[in-house]
Amino acid sequence: MTQEQWGALQHKLCETVGENNYKTWIKPLSYDGVNEGVALFKVPTNFMSTYVSQNYGDLLLAQLSTVTTEIRRVQFKVANGERPRVAAPAARVEPTAPSSDLLRGAPLDTRFTFDTFVVGKPNELAHAAARRVAENGPVTFNPLFLYGGVGLGKTHLMHAISWELRARSPELNVLYLSAEQFMYRFVQALRERRMMDFKEMFRSVDVLMVDDVQFIAGKDSTQEEFFHTFNALVDQQKQIIISADRAPDEIKDMENRIRSRLQSGLVVDLHPTDYELRLGILQTKLEAHRALYPSLGIDGGVLEFLAHRISTNVRVLEGALTRLFAFASLVGKPITMELTQDCLADVLRASERKVSIDEIQRKVAEHYNIRLADMIGPKRLRSFARPRQVAMYLCKQLTSRSLPEIGRRFGGRDHTTVMHGVKRIEELKIQDGQIAEDLELLRRALEA
Repeated sequence: MTQEQWGALQHKLCETVGENNYKTWIKPLSYDGVNEGVALFKVPTNFMSTYVSQNYGDLLLAQLSTVTTEIRRVQFKVANGERPRVAAPAARVEPTAPSSDLLRGAPLDTRFTFDTFVVGKPNELAHAAARRVAENGPVTFNPLFLYGGVGLGKTHLMHAISWELRARSPELNVLYLSAEQFMYRFVQALRERRMMDFKEMFRSVDVLMVDDVQFIAGKDSTQEEFFHTFNALVDQQKQIIISADRAPDEIKDMENRIRSRLQSGLVVDLHPTDYELRLGILQTKLEAHRALYPSLGIDGGVLEFLAHRISTNVRVLEGALTRLFAFASLVGKPITMELTQDCLADVLRASERKVSIDEIQRKVAEHYNIRLADMIGPKRLRSFARPRQVAMYLCKQLTSRSLPEIGRRFGGRDHTTVMHGVKRIEELKIQDGQIAEDLELLRRALEA
């Protein structure tokens, strides 16, 4: 069999085993000719030799037999000259062959790409850093450490990096998995006495991505192996990308030497989403939903209402919109504000519990360094009136309280006074950068 014939056969193998398996296990094989009916292949490591022999030996032999009848066996030889391994029928494979569970990364979500990631002020630095790593060019920071609360986009960025790297540089060995999966594979390797296989696999990757690293905190043995893997990859100038729900120095029971390593690169915080970013996310998702439900109408103001009310978790926000469209489709009605409040009553109640009028009043008074009594009292001095209007505006945006109720909580004022205050702040946040900044700071403080 010639090298050209082997090249043609590789395309068939790719179609048979799938692109990912092909890139990981078949593409690295180097055809080395035929000797006395044995097709010889060089492989990078003994670990790969064992795995390919067990899982793909019969398939290779069957495919080779379609090209020439002279091949009766397949043999794999490690490039550095270690003992060759001959592919055998499945029933004759040694019981100590590595488990495939040790090798697989976590599945990637096809929805989580850079194209579907909505960028705003709270996440623009994290997005830029993720993009830089995904370009596979020179990077001055290693590791990249992304952290933030639930539903702020950490996993989305991790998946996006992996997809982009695989598209741009398919020759790279990119391994993405959660910290729990890393721990599971480590325990499995210990139990099956395959630590050398484990070490060889993790130290042979070009890019290691570990999600939710806080889960290995307190697991001494796993932390030890993670530390050595981390060091080995950094020494080889291989890229590491880590995510967690908090900053490295805030992860309880994490060893100091690991914490120090995690802080040695670029640490980026994904801040809680602001109103503009949440609205942008909803507008992006709206297009996809309209494609699925082209006959459904949606009233103006619904997206703005959801962006104001569901403020702490993007997943909940996206799920609310999906649920809203599905419900409206089932009942055959357009999406109005009334239908929205009925359909999402439980979600809105949960969101409402996060912020109360009392909390808003206290936070605004503290921010402007005035007494709470003065803010809600009758005085009309500008130093009190402007904070009062800011508090009214935030109450309107962050709670479901009616304008008359908000007015009552501000010293028994009429609902028209609240309307005027809200409208004035909406105008000022466009004209006055300081007001816009105050609103953003107060919103983050209240939503934290």
